[in-house]
Parts: sequence; structure tokens; C-alpha cells
Amino acid sequence: MDGNGRWARQRGLPRIEGHRQGVEAVRTVLETAWELGIRQITLYAFSAENWKRPAEEVGALMGLLEWFLKRETARLVANRIRLRTIGRIEELPDSVQRVLAEAITATAGFTEHTLVLALNYGARREVADAARAYAAAVVAGHERLETASWDAFSRYLETADLPDPDLVIRTSGETRLSNFLLLQSAYAEFVFTPVLWPDFGKAELTAAVAEYARRERRFGKTSEQLAPTT
Repeated sequence: MDGNGRWARQRGLPRIEGHRQGVEAVRTVLETAWELGIRQITLYAFSAENWKRPAEEVGALMGLLEWFLKRETARLVANRIRLRTIGRIEELPDSVQRVLAEAITATAGFTEHTLVLALNYGARREVADAARAYAAAVVAGHERLETASWDAFSRYLETADLPDPDLVIRTSGETRLSNFLLLQSAYAEFVFTPVLWPDFGKAELTAAVAEYARRERRFGKTSEQLAPTT
């Protein structure tokens, strides 16, 4: 969800105002996603690298996250949306952790839709942690190296109980993954849009999904193999 700072700068506003507008865009995108029949959406809300930003901005982002969770938990419950997180949330401020825990507990029983917040998340760190855990399982005799596979290893990723993404969208004209779900996105379709995140709404998400629907997903096969037989 990129472009909050540029959105604010173009309007002569402080960066935090761009982040506030970005939070409002989240609600619109979530509502549109559920209308379109999307059952799971992951938002890259705060990366492991974002701690490098000015302390004032990081503090403001944490405050906005806490405010968003307090405001939206009742809506998540009313719409039966499960909240999940990936990333090292134990390194977030205590007040954010408390609100997160409350929201996760309140929505844990829902299965219709899932909202995943990537918080203090970095894919390379996730892979390193998974490799360490997998190696420990081998040493303990719970895994066997001679039968190592993606299915076996992926059980040690933070997304072990979540489906891989079908579509990855990045806003604001950036055309890189920036350490987001690197392994899980191996067969995802990508849409890069110049629209800044605060301006990304129903029309933009609908267009991205339509673009996804036009693509042929072959997973190594040929187009002829995918053609229906009569």
C-alpha cells in the first residue's frame, strides 16, 4: 500500500495526513474485496525495514494502527471477518499488541473471510526463521532431509495455514516486491499501478481483479493442456 507520503507531499500536507488517508482507503478496499468475492486479503501494513523511518513517523504509524484496530474490530465481528497477522508482532508497542490480541480473539471463529495484516514483517527474515525451525525439526527427528519438499518446508512459514496469494497489487508506480511474501508469491499474478494508495479505491481494485481474470495461469503447462476437452 504505497504512496501515502507522496500523496501528502503533492497536497502540501504532512506525511501523517497521507497515512491517515491511507487508513481510510483500507476500509474501501476491504468492502470492495468482499463484494467481489475475494475471501482473503493481506495488507503489507508495516515492514521490518520501516523501523528505519524517523521515530516521529513510526510512532504516528503505530498510533494509527491502534486507532484502526479499535475502530474496526466491531465491524470485523459484524461481518464475520477473521483477523490474522504475520510478522514479529511481539516487537510492536505493548498497546498495539493488546488491541491486536483482542481483535484476533474476537474474530478467531470466523471462516468466511480473512484479513491478514503483515506487521513488522519481512520475507527474508521469515524464510531464515523457517529454515532454522525446519533444521531443528530434522535434528529432533520430526522431519527427514531425504524427503524434504516445498510442502514440508512451507509448514514452517508464518503463512502455513493460509493459501498462497493469487494476485499481488502494488500501488504508486513502484515495481518491486520489497521483501513481501517472496516464496508464497512464486505463482502469483502481479499488477503494478501508478495510483497512490490513498486514491486506490473500488474502481482501481475492480480493474486489477479484471486484469487478473484475463490472464492465463498455466503453472508450467501449455495453453493447449488447459483447454477444455470435448
